[in-house]
Amino acid sequence: MRTSKANSFSSGLTALIRQIYPDIDADILLSKIVEAFWPAGTKLRKRGRLPSNNLWSEQDALLITYGNSILDGAHKPLDLLHDFLLRRMKGVVNGVHILPFFPYTSDDGFAVSDFRSVDTQLGDWADINRIGADFHLMSDLVLNHVSSQGTWFNGYRQGQAPYDKFFFEASPEDDLSSVVRPRTTPLLQEVETANGPRHVWCTFSHDQIDLDFRNPEVLLEFLRIIRLHVDNGVRIIRLDAVAFLWKEVGTPSIHLPQTHAIVQLMRMLCDYASETIILLTETNVPKAENLSYFGRRNEAHAIYNFPLPPLILHAVMSGSSHYLRRWQSGMPPAQFGCAYLNFTASHDGIGMRPAEGILPPEEQAKMIDTIKENGGLVSMRALPDGGEAPYEINTTFYEATGRTFEGKDDHHFDRFICSQTIVMSLEGIPAFYIHSMLATPNDHAQVKHRGMNRAINRYRWDYPQLNALLDDPASIQSRVLAGLSARLRIRAKQRAFHPNATQFTILLDDRVFGVWRQSLDRHQSIFALHNVSGDTVEISPLALNFIDDESWTDLLSGEQIEMMQDSMITLAPYQCRWITNRA
Repeated sequence: MRTSKANSFSSGLTALIRQIYPDIDADILLSKIVEAFWPAGTKLRKRGRLPSNNLWSEQDALLITYGNSILDGAHKPLDLLHDFLLRRMKGVVNGVHILPFFPYTSDDGFAVSDFRSVDTQLGDWADINRIGADFHLMSDLVLNHVSSQGTWFNGYRQGQAPYDKFFFEASPEDDLSSVVRPRTTPLLQEVETANGPRHVWCTFSHDQIDLDFRNPEVLLEFLRIIRLHVDNGVRIIRLDAVAFLWKEVGTPSIHLPQTHAIVQLMRMLCDYASETIILLTETNVPKAENLSYFGRRNEAHAIYNFPLPPLILHAVMSGSSHYLRRWQSGMPPAQFGCAYLNFTASHDGIGMRPAEGILPPEEQAKMIDTIKENGGLVSMRALPDGGEAPYEINTTFYEATGRTFEGKDDHHFDRFICSQTIVMSLEGIPAFYIHSMLATPNDHAQVKHRGMNRAINRYRWDYPQLNALLDDPASIQSRVLAGLSARLRIRAKQRAFHPNATQFTILLDDRVFGVWRQSLDRHQSIFALHNVSGDTVEISPLALNFIDDESWTDLLSGEQIEMMQDSMITLAPYQCRWITNRA
């Protein structure tokens, strides 16, 4: 590292180390970090990648799935997933987020007991490699906590180095009243160790013990784990629950400066990696807190657009895009070199915290009442004053769209397709949970069996049964997958749907959510219109900024749009239109 660029790398990394670990020799730790991320046989780039909009394109879309969402009792689940991806999703999505595929003890993979192995019930690293060869692969870095039954915590309890200093301890006498919690379980858990009883910090559950990043050895171990994943074909690293990473007694212990500095450090390493690595932060929090993880184009490459799920659901339930439009109008474009990840559903529930300050309490109450009428559930979180508030709605998104505030109707299919089309239309990279693509029903049997609300949205399909349904054009699974696949194939060809293409929110009838997208080269415009109501709505072309002397076509219907003064653009209940000048 003799060049000025190398000096820039060293000085930048040293500054971050001193910010995070002011009492540790920065030069020694820098060498350890480089050795952890670039072990023998690997080397860093001479120059770090500069922020750009070339890390993704309009062709990018992700499928979110567990490694065992598809089973047949005979083959490895990862082999079945690979077959499903090649058979049903090739040309529809080009990336796949496989939720934690490591050995675990609870929380469907998020209580990891071994970060270096693939769960043998799913397959092995060779299976992961094969999927990564055909699709952009995302993995989870569950870096806030580990399983209480894993090697690390067992070593801690036995007083074995280095694990004896890997976990965050506190005292019941400490002031923990301001700690932000996503759960209602007690924060501290007393455990017996070789050094006597200790109270360990448990943000999520007593099987998920929080790590202590004040110890740089914890950071170094996770850098080695990132390298292992990258060497096995992973190119998108999802930083799970990263907001809770750094803890300090007497503070909320969320979004602390050291947390942001650690994300910056990881981003810097990724920018100097020979492989193209994208960092994605998972922070299910209100808007300003979520946006902070872009940093100054020096933290996450991408962040989840967490307000979208509750706002889109509210729009199609209420028949009004008022709150969705008002929020979207105030959303800044992603910083240069950054992108939003847009979605409506994931393995978790529909988070309500991101709707705070956007949806009034009475509108949230209507959503919750409607979800319950649909058979959905609600999970709560603890408040500092000892009370509780809705944390998330638990349901599959297809079932969630089964009725509106007015009750059931005949528009369920179109309403659901509309909700997913909004995700495809917005600035950012679209991602779709497998159970949305497959119109999976709520799994109440597993909720009862496992005693966990989130199990409602984690059904495991029998592969022969699923294939039979997908081969039947009349089944809802076949209709939904075909409908979404057709639109994603169209979307992938439109440069105006580049994740960073220009976007403006259009002020229209509340029943219609509209955005104008323009390609980075300004050659293509798309007016994306979504009727979120059960009414037929007409819009005058004069309400849209159509360019004169251009012909305009609806990409979804193939219809030519008349520009005559007395003509109207008609949208049937829940109809969507992508009107473009470059069909």
